[in-house]
Amino acid sequence: MKKELFQIAIDGPSGAGKSTVAKAIAASMGIVYVDTGALYRTVGYHVRSKGVDPADEAGVNSLLPDITIEVKYENGVQCVYLNGENLGDKIREPEISMYASTVSKNPAVRAFLLETQKEIARVNSVVMDGRDIGTVILPNAEVKIFLTASNECRAQRRCEELRAKGTDVTFEEVLADMIARDEQDRNRDVAPAIPADDAIFLDNSGLSFEETLAKARRIIDMGLAKKKDKRSGFYKFFYYPLAPVFRFFLRMKVVGLENEPKDGGFLVCANHIAASDAIVLCAALRKHQPCLMAKAELFKIPLLAGLLRCLGAYPVSRGAGDVGAVKTSIRYLEEGKCVGIFPQGTRRPGVDPRTTPVKNGVAMIACRAGATVLPVYIYTEGNVTKFFKKRTVIIGKPISPSELGYDRERTGEYARISEMIFDRICTLGEEYKAQCNQK
Repeated sequence: MKKELFQIAIDGPSGAGKSTVAKAIAASMGIVYVDTGALYRTVGYHVRSKGVDPADEAGVNSLLPDITIEVKYENGVQCVYLNGENLGDKIREPEISMYASTVSKNPAVRAFLLETQKEIARVNSVVMDGRDIGTVILPNAEVKIFLTASNECRAQRRCEELRAKGTDVTFEEVLADMIARDEQDRNRDVAPAIPADDAIFLDNSGLSFEETLAKARRIIDMGLAKKKDKRSGFYKFFYYPLAPVFRFFLRMKVVGLENEPKDGGFLVCANHIAASDAIVLCAALRKHQPCLMAKAELFKIPLLAGLLRCLGAYPVSRGAGDVGAVKTSIRYLEEGKCVGIFPQGTRRPGVDPRTTPVKNGVAMIACRAGATVLPVYIYTEGNVTKFFKKRTVIIGKPISPSELGYDRERTGEYARISEMIFDRICTLGEEYKAQCNQK
């Protein structure tokens, strides 16, 4: 079983020591360090090498299709390759810094690099540093630090760093460049370099590296512990006092509770008839907290978004294949969590479920994660849209990965398996109704 992944975002102005601190944290915690600034510097380097003005958006955009950037980790060090070439310290020159700052304002460049950064964080526990990590790249990071220092202190550090690498600069030049870049980054229209609302400030003007690192680690340790306690604590608050209340007012009856797997790492799949179905699933299961895939629109509602995340929900963009949501589902299953999905994709009240279409994503997730599937049928008599309406939850026998019979060599496997899973769900409802009619 994989460890649960987490994200640490470190933002701040240049010269504050973000990269040095982030690298040390990654090494001490055994997680991946992502130098996002290096990605923009690489684009800036390419733009300069082609003689294009970095402020010329059309000119810069025309170069993007010819850029291939790869991030590799060699001996624990992040190496950024531009079209197969490891640029090393070539991207650390002051002129490249200004190019990077200018091209980073370009929406096309940010979109070009955004998915690269997010993909690394989806499959690794990461420490990522930059200027908009906590606000744009990793808005849901467990810990956000805004690392800063006085202008003079930062300029002196950068000056010493550049001189150690053989670059002949003066303190005045570095200070002027740094102030100009700070102003440019703060006031850009796209992803300005400002602290996230929930970031913890750490001013290290008078601190040594060891003191800065120690303070950062304390912030991280406290943040990770707080997030973990908040999520598990909130769910326990929901489950122990509130779940019985929901079961009472919804007059919930749970059939087949003995079929709930003892261990995690399984996929709960249910029919979808009402907005309350998510709460019904959470209240019905006794041993596990289901992480529910919920439509992205719900996460735009502040209070509801917080509630959903505390209950372990995560967003999916409907209408198009959301690769990120699929990968999150697979990762949660591999970590031993219980993941809840409605195969129909949207509510289908008052209609025969067998006549409704089923999404193939449920099969893709189950097969790629090698997960057991727990079929569930939610039954409501009469007007299913009423919240306080009697619900019966029928939990079926788990479907093992071998029973799904996935064969990657055959076409149409995801469609076949999705239909197979949903057939089990519908059969549960039909058998239950037949039993009720016999009584």
